[in-house]
Amino acid sequence: MSAFERIDFFRFGSLKLRMTALYAALFAAVLAVVLAIVGQAIDRFAENAATHDLAANARVFEEILALRARQMRSSSEVLSRDFGFREAVATADRPTLASALDSLRERSGSRSAFVVGYDASLVGSTGDAMPDPAELWNALDNGQGYGVITQGGQLALAAASPIEVPDLVGWLVVTQPLDQAELSRLVDLGAIDLGASVMRRARLPQAIANAPPGEVFERGEGERMLYRVSNLRTLEDDLHPVLVLQYSLTRSLAQYSSIRWLLAALAGAGLALVVALSWRVAKTITAPLRKLDEATRIISAGERVALSVETDDEIGRLAASFNTMIEAIEEREKRIVHVGLHDGLTNLPNRKLFAEQLALALSRRRENRQVMVICADLDDFKAVNETLGHPAGDTMLVELAHTLRQSLPNGTTARLGGDEFAIMIDDIAPGENLDALARRVQTCFAKDIEIAGRKTVATASLGIAVAPGDGADGVTLMKHADLALHRAKSGGRACHHFFEPALDEQARHRRQMELDLRDAIANGGFELHFQPLYSLREDRLKGFEALIRWNHPTRGMVAPGDFIGLAEETGLIIAIGEWVVHEACRQASQWPGDLSVAVNISPRQFAAPELIERIKASIAATGIAPRRLELEITESIFIADVETTLAALHDLRRLGVRIALDDFGTGYSSLGYLRSFPFDKVKIDRSFVNDLTDGGNGHAIIRAITTLAAALGMETLAEGVENRNQLAILRREGCESIQGFLLSRPMPVCDMKDWLNRRNARNFVTDMLDCDEPAMIHATQ
Repeated sequence: MSAFERIDFFRFGSLKLRMTALYAALFAAVLAVVLAIVGQAIDRFAENAATHDLAANARVFEEILALRARQMRSSSEVLSRDFGFREAVATADRPTLASALDSLRERSGSRSAFVVGYDASLVGSTGDAMPDPAELWNALDNGQGYGVITQGGQLALAAASPIEVPDLVGWLVVTQPLDQAELSRLVDLGAIDLGASVMRRARLPQAIANAPPGEVFERGEGERMLYRVSNLRTLEDDLHPVLVLQYSLTRSLAQYSSIRWLLAALAGAGLALVVALSWRVAKTITAPLRKLDEATRIISAGERVALSVETDDEIGRLAASFNTMIEAIEEREKRIVHVGLHDGLTNLPNRKLFAEQLALALSRRRENRQVMVICADLDDFKAVNETLGHPAGDTMLVELAHTLRQSLPNGTTARLGGDEFAIMIDDIAPGENLDALARRVQTCFAKDIEIAGRKTVATASLGIAVAPGDGADGVTLMKHADLALHRAKSGGRACHHFFEPALDEQARHRRQMELDLRDAIANGGFELHFQPLYSLREDRLKGFEALIRWNHPTRGMVAPGDFIGLAEETGLIIAIGEWVVHEACRQASQWPGDLSVAVNISPRQFAAPELIERIKASIAATGIAPRRLELEITESIFIADVETTLAALHDLRRLGVRIALDDFGTGYSSLGYLRSFPFDKVKIDRSFVNDLTDGGNGHAIIRAITTLAAALGMETLAEGVENRNQLAILRREGCESIQGFLLSRPMPVCDMKDWLNRRNARNFVTDMLDCDEPAMIHATQ
């Protein structure tokens, strides 16, 4: 920071005396409210005036229409009372009638004239197309003198006069079309610019047709329009003509725009005057505030600044508060930066600061000098948290951080999170023993730590990458050190491993394998093979075990051991396991008899909360009996939570499926789990079967397992049976079922039917014991 910059304030009076600047804003707000109210009042007045004008002119228009009808009727009455015309009607003298009607049409300015007989016939006519007389007869017979009719597909105004000789013999009807030209002439007689149309009510838009007759209402999108609908007289049945008048409210309101502009101009002039006066008042206040703003900008540029306090008024007190605030901000920023770049528990640099320091060290690295990056992960730290509690784990982390700082003063140590540490040692000479340096770092972790009166041994696995050979930038070095750490952890506790290019290739291969697995799940890239399960006790085939196979599009058939572990780690095993269960049930539902199907359930799949529901859904969808489904589990599912696992097993048992304990005898707690849950079957691991012919103690172990299982009411099945000698011993030692290459290799569905047909005609195992065939029987036979 630069030296303190001094900013002097002039002396000022009370800040309250200069608050008059607020009047400008207050005046503007009040003026805006007044203008809004006046504007609304003008709009309301204009709307009411337009509504009144439309209603008044509508009544005038209706009177004009009625007057036109009376004029037409007067013209027709003169002719209907003429003796010669009545005689022509009575004698049906059509030439005389035609001449008289033409004369009437020309004299009255009508478009047509015709005579309707008392029998609803058309006696004579002239002009436009004539309407159907029968449609007019009811209204004429009721004495109605005028109304709207349909003529030539258009609406027309008609006036009628009775013809009496002396009795009524018909009516003389004169018409005038109500087309747009005629209506425009009538509109021109009004006081305002209206739009008029006569139409049937049925043809009106729904919003207008539903409006009450005689009332003014507003409709329209964009331009605002006022409408008024009036019912008109009609001489036809079911015609329902209406007069629709419309008036543009938008154009009516536009006439008042000059008033609004005048008000806006007056408001603008008043506001300008108030702003000018307020500006002069505010000017006396803003001068010291500008100095405060200048000080703020200096601070934002990263320099230090202090204000000179020379008054006791509000400005002086503000300057003093500003100086106090700056000091507090500087102190808080230091704390924030430290918290953002250091671990809260150990006070070591965090990942961000370590990455910055590593980048700086690499940029300053001298030629022929090396930079070592070490990723460390504590061994079995999770067990410390679970057995001694998280406070004990925190104590161990703090102690180790302190030891690393003391033992590696020239190195940079950081905590990346959890039980992961990172260490950087730079400026390493070309000939220095890197392996000895790594062992020295490892000894920093290998120490006894006393926690709550108990001694705990801490060790760590290290992954090491060295620049420039293993990478020239921090990201690459950290990635390579992490890959080396994974290799070190796979070698056991307290191991260290230097990065090798093969590790990077393995990581890429692993990532590609994961992507291929996801693609196989999405596109159905898996298939099931089935290996027979044979009952020695019943001498018959009992079922098959479903074994997943992956036919990779480029790598061919991938062994389960190459992808099941990865699927387990990434969680993809859940989706794969769901597919296996459903597909196995679907295939088994097509098998003959009561053959069962066995499916392996992985520990992660078993821990999934939706496992039971998925199995229920597969059973329901395929229709397989629950007792025909057998789920094989290993004792590793009990490690996480024994009570929860036992509860899930009992739920599956209540569902009706069978539960088998796979790989029995290979774990530490197999006997305890047999006592905890009544398994339906115990599968003897293939390692014990191999000992039967290798001179081991397999006889005694298998005899003990079969005896124990029989006492507990559990079936036994031996895996990996490959020759007749093993089969004979297992049968003699009381093993109830077998599985292995002796029966068949796992076979695809397409080979199962042929295999079943060939084995169905004879007692397979008895024949095998008696025959001299080679011991290995393949599914391809």
